[in-house]
Amino acid sequence: MPAPGTQEMAVPAGGTPVPTGSTLAAPPDPEPDLVPPKSSRAGRDLVAAIGVGLGLGAVIIASLLVYRPAFLLVVGAAILVGVVELVRALEAGGARAPLVPLVVGTVAMLGLAWTRGPDGLVTAFLFTAVAVLLWRLGDGPEGYLRDASAGVFVALYVPLLAGFAVLLLVPDDGAVRVLLFIATVVGNDVGGYTAGVLFGRHPMAPTVSPKKSWEGMAGSLVACVAVATPFVTLGLGGPWWGGVLFGAALAVSATAGDLGESLVKRDLGIKDMGTLLPGHGGIMDRLDSLLPSAAVAYLLLSWVAPA
Repeated sequence: MPAPGTQEMAVPAGGTPVPTGSTLAAPPDPEPDLVPPKSSRAGRDLVAAIGVGLGLGAVIIASLLVYRPAFLLVVGAAILVGVVELVRALEAGGARAPLVPLVVGTVAMLGLAWTRGPDGLVTAFLFTAVAVLLWRLGDGPEGYLRDASAGVFVALYVPLLAGFAVLLLVPDDGAVRVLLFIATVVGNDVGGYTAGVLFGRHPMAPTVSPKKSWEGMAGSLVACVAVATPFVTLGLGGPWWGGVLFGAALAVSATAGDLGESLVKRDLGIKDMGTLLPGHGGIMDRLDSLLPSAAVAYLLLSWVAPA
């Protein structure tokens, strides 16, 4: 008989005493580990990214095929949001670019690109840059060079480059030119993503964008050429080598644009430019490869397939 307050011990043959009739509570079952939602190897919610991408693509194609000036409104809305996103992002780095002249200048650049062509676009950019410099004078000398430089950078990077997409739209076959430009950049993204996920082994710029690989770049190059060549030859009546050159050039410009914005974001210490588009980030996170490619596309098509 065990003493009061003690436990009766059962001793199996050749074994260790085991308490029986214990009044001690059994330890609770461990809580199941919380499993975070899966993301793709690209680091984003792939389902949301695809859904948003398809939605944006439908809006762009509809605006081009139904009523071309509607595309101008779509571009204008996206670029205005992009300007605001970039200005807010630069504030994280201490630069306060004047927003008002940038918004007005964006409308002027896109509108004059549509009505006055390249001369109108460049003239509007120059007036916007001067307006930024003058507007910033009202806040005094402290940080003037930093803020004014940031404002001119925004004007050059976003609305000026976007103006080349508007210039692509101006000719009678402008819808085909814009579709060629956008489809080639999409091919760059899809080809680079697919090849990078399947074969990526050698980082391209590990300190800027660790997930980008040379294998992904090769996939981008192949996809861009495959998309661009039939567009240029069948859609615009250009030479086959013009399609190859166009595709290769946009693979480089789109990748450079992506890396350039990644560099800016790392410098500012942010992951995305915004949160407007689920799975993508902000508008600027979608425009990064499109903006420099618009200028390259306009210049190349003016040579290999002039309107």
